[in-house]
Amino acid sequence: MLEKLVVSVLGNRNSGKTTTWNTLFDKTVKTGTRNRRLYLSESEYVEVFLVSGSPEEREKHVSELITEENPRIVLCSVQYIESSKETFNYFFENEYTCYTQWLNPGHDDHDCLYFDELGLASWLTYHGHTFSIRCGKESPVPRVQEIKDFIYGWAKSRDLILIETVM
Repeated sequence: MLEKLVVSVLGNRNSGKTTTWNTLFDKTVKTGTRNRRLYLSESEYVEVFLVSGSPEEREKHVSELITEENPRIVLCSVQYIESSKETFNYFFENEYTCYTQWLNPGHDDHDCLYFDELGLASWLTYHGHTFSIRCGKESPVPRVQEIKDFIYGWAKSRDLILIETVM
C-alpha cells in the first residue's frame, strides 16, 4: 500500500484549478513552504503541502516547489500540456497514490466536451492513476467535496486524521 497521496487538479489555463484550491481551503491560498492544515470537518484536519500554480506554468520542476521533505499529502495544480508527464512521473517515482480531477478536457475550455489530444487518460490509467473529469465552469463546491471525501477516506485508513482540541 502506498503511504503518500497526491491530489492534483489538471487543466488548461483558467480552467478552475486555483478556484478549486481556494474553495477547498475556504480562502485564497498560494504555494507555501511548509505543510498546512486542511480541515475536512469542523475539528478534523490533515497536514498537506500545496502547489498552487502549476510547475508547468512556472517552468519549474515540481521537486523545486515542494520544499517540505517527504510530505504525506500533496495538493498540486497541473497544466494540461505534454510536460505534465514530468510532474506526474515525479509522483509515480516517489511512490505517491495519485488522484486527479481533470477540469474541462478539450477544446480550450470553451465547453466541457471530452477530448484528450495528449493521450493522458490512457497514460495515467496505465500508471494506476485514479482520475475524474469535471466541468470547471460549474460551481466548484461539489467537486471540492469529492476531493475532501477522497482525502478523508485515504487519510482515515492510515490514521492521519488529526483532531483540533478546543481549550
